[in-house]
Amino acid sequence: MYRFIFVIVLILPFFSCNSRATYASLDGFALGTTYHIVYEPPTALLEGEGAIPALVAQVFADIDSSLSIYNKESVISKVNRNEPVVLDSLFIRVFNRGKELYTLTLGAFDMAAAPYFDLWGFGLQNRVQITQAKLDSIAVFAGMDKISIIDGKIEKTDPRVSLSANAIAKGFCSDLIAARLKDAGVVNLLVEVGGEIFCTGLSPKRQAWSIGIDAPEYGNYIPGNELQSTLLLSGRGLATSGNYRNYYEQEGLKYGHIVDPSTGNPVQHSLLSATVLAPDCMTADALATAFMVMGLEKSKNFLDAHPDLDAYLIYSDAKGFFESYATYNVTFINNR
Repeated sequence: MYRFIFVIVLILPFFSCNSRATYASLDGFALGTTYHIVYEPPTALLEGEGAIPALVAQVFADIDSSLSIYNKESVISKVNRNEPVVLDSLFIRVFNRGKELYTLTLGAFDMAAAPYFDLWGFGLQNRVQITQAKLDSIAVFAGMDKISIIDGKIEKTDPRVSLSANAIAKGFCSDLIAARLKDAGVVNLLVEVGGEIFCTGLSPKRQAWSIGIDAPEYGNYIPGNELQSTLLLSGRGLATSGNYRNYYEQEGLKYGHIVDPSTGNPVQHSLLSATVLAPDCMTADALATAFMVMGLEKSKNFLDAHPDLDAYLIYSDAKGFFESYATYNVTFINNR
């Protein structure tokens, strides 16, 4: 699919009507998706006005060369092909966090479920005819319990084990860009990569950042075109997962891109969209996918056991109407 592509579409200072603060905006295309970054530049940049765009470009390049399965020369691609490779720090950080979340979610988040994604046509390969025998054959070597990092090297129980970072890398990228901006002296910022967000400080309106949550309706392909709600966020990561955009229909049934690693099949339940708020966007990104695998009740139980997390879950009731569940610390501006 996509290799690393980086285009800065806009670098535009703008002014809040409520303050004298000047903010800048970067918009473009990278890692096969769009990004949007808004920040208040520090008083002085050590390397001039081009320093922050160059910083952002370097983060995208680093993520691509480490974690993109669409880049044949990336670290993760070489790991999947069992080729000799030096594991870089980005790969190790994401792998280790992915392993932790695999354990924490009892396998609902699984970077090593990649062969199932390929089978259903949501990975590197075209969809093939699905049979239970094919699913059973993959179960033998799928799962993060079958791959480890030992003494800086990948160890697999089966050479067919392969990884995908698609459900965690964009969140990690948002975290990394935000961290680099803060190191450059930026205090107020929002970073969004493919819908995964980390923001801190104040927006141009000198309040917490307003984040729109899309209505999880089939056919709602344009982010922000039809919103279900708007909430406030600062100092945390936010990610939303759902099956209403990336899916296909066959014989009257819709098959979404979120696959249950325990069965190898796309999930089929009432939970339509899971928005997770976490201390970092990498965690929010992975858990949003895990919640879509778990379903509504297991997700609510998970949230009860982890008070450092918040979530906004949209689900369908018995009559097909939208209902929602939100934890106590989610602050809405509006919620239909």
